[in-house]
Amino acid sequence: MTPPTPQHQIGNASTQAAHRVQDSAWTKTLLTKVPEITILFWIIKIMSTTVGETAADFLSENLGLGLPATTAIMSVLLAAVLIAQFSVRRYIPSVYWLAVVLISVVGTLFSDNLVDNLGVSLWTTTAIFGAGLVVSFLAWYRSERTLSIHSIVTRRREAFYWLAILFTFALGTSAGDLIAETLAFGYVPSALMFGGIIALIFAAHTKLGLNAVVAFWAAYILTRPFGASMGDFLTATPKDGGLGLGTNGTSAIFLAVIVGVVGWFTVQGRRAEASQVPVR
Repeated sequence: MTPPTPQHQIGNASTQAAHRVQDSAWTKTLLTKVPEITILFWIIKIMSTTVGETAADFLSENLGLGLPATTAIMSVLLAAVLIAQFSVRRYIPSVYWLAVVLISVVGTLFSDNLVDNLGVSLWTTTAIFGAGLVVSFLAWYRSERTLSIHSIVTRRREAFYWLAILFTFALGTSAGDLIAETLAFGYVPSALMFGGIIALIFAAHTKLGLNAVVAFWAAYILTRPFGASMGDFLTATPKDGGLGLGTNGTSAIFLAVIVGVVGWFTVQGRRAEASQVPVR
């Protein structure tokens, strides 16, 4: 007769099985969860950063919600959309880009709360978010040995990806405001400066062989302050050096363009799937 298994061994086996299930959920290979990197990707990315800047101002100031309430509401919405993003098994344009827009808004609000409500200087917030981004990259690379977005085929890598993106938006907001306002560069010169650096990165990648992963993340980080400076320029009054479109007009125009392009992505994706269905 086989002796009964000791209770502590049963408990250990159950714990190990639970860990295996948990690990497999995070490391199970999925279809790619990010879009192809094209010119339209960068256009929507820049517009998303601008919307993040203008929408945060619209909700907290124009609607009078205030920064704490706006941050809480948008953080809950972001969490819900990220749950949806993690639950799907492949890239779905509407879910992915909604997450990007919301994380842009939340990243902006994190920076604004520290500066406007807690009195933290832009120099300090820029350093804090910069350090956070570096730590997230180091942890990501130590765990996965790559920072390539083309390798985001597991939920663990996707978690690192969205954490890094949150830091890029918060860092970009602080750095953009620091240069445009604290250092008094102005909105247009700041946008031109960041746009010029992005162009140099593109040239270094295409002409000089700059590593694709380094080029992508450098450009991704810089598009945030570039978009934020453009947003400030479009919404600020002519007296303050802007075009005076306001947060309402700028947010509405850019959101309409984003929705249109994401809709086009969705249609193209469905056509591609239909073309792959074998004819019987």
